[in-house]
Amino acid sequence: DVQLQASGGGLVQAGGSLRLSCAASGFSFDDYTIAWVRQAPGMGREEISCISNSDGITHYVDSVAGRFTISSDTAKNTVYLQMNNLKPEDTAVYYCAASDVLCLPLRSGMYYSMDYWGKGTQVTVSS
Repeated sequence: DVQLQASGGGLVQAGGSLRLSCAASGFSFDDYTIAWVRQAPGMGREEISCISNSDGITHYVDSVAGRFTISSDTAKNTVYLQMNNLKPEDTAVYYCAASDVLCLPLRSGMYYSMDYWGKGTQVTVSS
């Protein structure tokens, strides 16, 4: 069975940091793009970062560029999202997802179609 397990969320003050992890199994991890998609209260889903495991290409939505860093450990089938300088507007449920399409440039308020989704992890940033 395909599994994507996101973890690492929590409550943090503005300016703080968190690192999310996405542990994957049940598919050919090296051939897939892994994305982080978030959904803030009352809002639609937004893809904020992705990484292509085949070539290492990464992309970020403008609102997180320079603050968040995505990385992949193919030996552990795990993708990480290091989130620094967190802001209250980063409060959301964060999902990891997998696609067999290469990581593409991202725009605010959108997300690409995904083949697999994991359950989310809550990130709350207090002001």
